[in-house]
Amino acid sequence: MALVSTEKMFEMAYNNGYAVGAFNVNNMEITQGIVSAIAEEKAPLILQISRGARQYASMSYLKAIIDVAVKENPDIPICMHLDHGDTFESCKQCVDDGFTSVMIDASHHPFEENIRMTKEVVDYAHKHGVVVEAELGQLGGIEEDVVGVSADDIANHLTDPNQAIEFVEKTGCDSLAVACGTSHGAFKFKSAPALAFDVIQGVADKLAGFPLVMHGSSSVLKEFKDLINKYGGDMPDAMGVPEDAISKAAKMAVCKVNIDTDLRMALTAKIRQVFAETPGEFDPRKYLGPGRDAIQKMVKRKLHVLGCAGKAAECS
Repeated sequence: MALVSTEKMFEMAYNNGYAVGAFNVNNMEITQGIVSAIAEEKAPLILQISRGARQYASMSYLKAIIDVAVKENPDIPICMHLDHGDTFESCKQCVDDGFTSVMIDASHHPFEENIRMTKEVVDYAHKHGVVVEAELGQLGGIEEDVVGVSADDIANHLTDPNQAIEFVEKTGCDSLAVACGTSHGAFKFKSAPALAFDVIQGVADKLAGFPLVMHGSSSVLKEFKDLINKYGGDMPDAMGVPEDAISKAAKMAVCKVNIDTDLRMALTAKIRQVFAETPGEFDPRKYLGPGRDAIQKMVKRKLHVLGCAGKAAECS
């Protein structure tokens, strides 16, 4: 099976009450850990590449790794998605490079400029058979070059369901990332968050059948935070989105859930553990391997949180 778009995935996810995991990739081990979990659980998959990932590994390496994953898993529908494209040029380049989905994030611009930029990307991408994700409202936190609003100001930048209708109609985007109280990064919240499910439902009521996306949805799992802190790290206040809240959103109109920080923490925790327990270790395979295994185990858990385990066949 060649790379696919998210169109069929989102149709099935919306109709059957689950969400597809969108996992960010930066190197071979992260990708292998994700894909091996997906293959075992028979789930559809979105592999996301950010601007930072392209700068770190170069597009040619990342595309080659993903091509191998697609070739070795012909029964698994896999989409290659641009995460947080910030200009028309960056989105155009990814369309030209063979991505099957791109995100244009102009949410930090005024409403009318967000519409203009999004429509420009949609017009180009659709001519090449590529779907487009857009964003309305603003999240908190920091992810690479994406700097959100302050933690105290998140509630003032939630997606307006009434604006969502106009935005989707004028841009023609295929999915919409909504601001519903989530936040980027590991230090998302000062206390346990309460997601704005009324926003998700409000947008769903206005845009029946339209797929929504939830960014900033890593849970900052305690097992990895504790390992990192045990072996020399300093993440005492790291807090993410509770998994039961993610499961609830996935049963609503949210068809795609972005996960990046949990991948980083799983890999880092295991590398720190290996270095602490075997300080003479210098073989990268001996610490990247356990990191890859931790990612696989974590992703398998997430697929059940999202409800997409076993759904690969219906999304093909």
